Amino acid sequence: MSNRSSIGSGSSCPPRCAGHDRIQLGHGSGGRLSGELIREWFLPHFTNEALAVLGDAAVISLRSDRIAISTDTFVVRPLEFPGGNIGSLAVHGTLNDLAMMGAVPHALAAGFVLEEGMHLELLDRILHAMAAACRVAGVSIVTGDTKVVERGKADGVFVNTTGVGELTPGFAPAPHRARPGDAVIVSGPIGRHGIAVLAARDELRFEVAIESDSAYLGPLVMRLRSAVGDAIHVLRDPTRGGVASTMNEIAVSSNVGIKLQEIYLPIPQPVGAACEMLGLDPLYIASEGILVAFVEGAAASQALISLRSEPLGEHAAIVGHVVSDHAGLVTLETQLGTERIVDLLPGDQLPRIC
Repeated sequence: MSNRSSIGSGSSCPPRCAGHDRIQLGHGSGGRLSGELIREWFLPHFTNEALAVLGDAAVISLRSDRIAISTDTFVVRPLEFPGGNIGSLAVHGTLNDLAMMGAVPHALAAGFVLEEGMHLELLDRILHAMAAACRVAGVSIVTGDTKVVERGKADGVFVNTTGVGELTPGFAPAPHRARPGDAVIVSGPIGRHGIAVLAARDELRFEVAIESDSAYLGPLVMRLRSAVGDAIHVLRDPTRGGVASTMNEIAVSSNVGIKLQEIYLPIPQPVGAACEMLGLDPLYIASEGILVAFVEGAAASQALISLRSEPLGEHAAIVGHVVSDHAGLVTLETQLGTERIVDLLPGDQLPRIC
């Protein structure tokens, strides 16, 4: 987001990029318009000590000698959907990836690819949502970048966020640490984000409105850690590919089998009904505000109690367990008592939801 040549150059442009209500190619030129874009639209939302320098890189201090770094690029369409927009999603997505590794987020970097013709009021709503999500999580966007591409070369805006988090000793959840006997816990209802985005994109109307569950999961992780500590072997957020893909990745990484029970899966009735109508499987639909935890069997009850004490985890459920047979495979016991393999999809069931 640095633009030293134009910001602070003495420009007397009135607030909000005088005369412009949309992104112009000139906003990516590095000149006067670029400076106005940064000064009038970005900085009012994100100003903090590290960002205010507007240098080529942010300088921050870390207490820990072990850090986690995660980066993600968000290309959701539409840019706004029930329960959020691409801005809040970008913050939540990257911070949650840090939280799943047991890291406490410290700072974010953000890169924006803006399309010529994008309404500046829409950009303002996206930046406002990003800033609000950062405040809730207690982090700041300390550096960033903006680029402008020609009309038709992007869906309004693409956002990349990179997060830095600090790791503390004695807590190291990882995809390869699942063990036979572990309980598999899902912290809340699945599939809401993917169905909310799909409905907004295709202008579908359901009897009950479905909102994205996009949220920062750090408080859930801290509550879980304080309750059962290193009995937590794996944490994951089932975003792209949903619960099914997440389970398969863990089964392969840990070389274990996973048995799920359909009767315990927290699938909201509106999500289930929408999936049935559209021919989709809710196990493969993305969620953005829940986590999957693999916890030692003896600590599972306490873990469940701790999750349910947080608003985001009040509907947490034990949905299965880890077994030593059929390593690398995930199976589901259906409500009819039959068993089926839950495999990875060969392609995208619901593209571009994050």
